[in-house]
Amino acid sequence: MINPDLAFAAVLAIAIGSIGPSIAIGLIGSKASEAIGRNPDAASKIQTSMILAIAFAEAIAIYALVVALILIFVVA
Repeated sequence: MINPDLAFAAVLAIAIGSIGPSIAIGLIGSKASEAIGRNPDAASKIQTSMILAIAFAEAIAIYALVVALILIFVVA
């Protein structure tokens, strides 16, 4: 049986840990679209940088998921 306090802590960890990366990915995408709109010739360089930045932002959400899984399966 999972302790309700640990379950709440895991839910809180993944909820807070995914808010920041989701905002960051939205900002990255909007700024990349704006940059490509201003300079279409540099689209390939901008897209490469955008994908790399999105991957780094997504890694933070994965860290939050790992913390939540540790709280559920290891600490409990």
